[in-house]
Amino acid sequence: MAQCDVFVIEDNVQFEIQGFQNRNRVKTFDGVKWLTVPVEHAGKPQAINEVKIANGAEPKWAERHWLTLKYNYSKAMFWEEYKGFFEETYSQRWTMLVDLNMHIIRGLMKFLRIEKPLVMASSLNVSGKKSGLVFAQCKAVGANVLLAGTGAKEYLGDQGFERDGVKVVFQDFKHPVYPQLHGAFVPSLSAVDYLFCAGGKMWTRTGTNL
Repeated sequence: MAQCDVFVIEDNVQFEIQGFQNRNRVKTFDGVKWLTVPVEHAGKPQAINEVKIANGAEPKWAERHWLTLKYNYSKAMFWEEYKGFFEETYSQRWTMLVDLNMHIIRGLMKFLRIEKPLVMASSLNVSGKKSGLVFAQCKAVGANVLLAGTGAKEYLGDQGFERDGVKVVFQDFKHPVYPQLHGAFVPSLSAVDYLFCAGGKMWTRTGTNL
């Protein structure tokens, strides 16, 4: 997100069960733990922006999330600086998953000092599947370069994008190593671990503060 000019939120693609759209991992005294937002299952495929949070079935999910963060990160160096946002977030009653996700995304952008425009894919009024949809979105926002994650190589790697005026660049992400709580370093956690422990500072893979 920090490397792009415009970031498209894919809010109208299919919700992925047991993906990262409603859950992420944090580090606890007892090891890595998933924090999952319960969702209502409609019995049919749903777009992300159609998914409702299952407040009726699991009314205390937000309290559990907040207490997990508080119990496991209250000793982190930057806990006091950022705890208020998450306490306020979990004190609200959220109905739609996309609203909760966007609230957290915008909060993290602010704390990490990422100032980039966000575009909801549903606002672009384009259609297609997989690479066709991504290409249509690029054209809709006037992009001539697409920055994609390495996981997208399977369906974006050889689709003729450059022939049609859009260069595809795959991100070469190297996970930074930063100070953590609770034992040996664990990569690929929620950004909240990085925020509470490193305070939004940039770190190299060897732990050098940039």
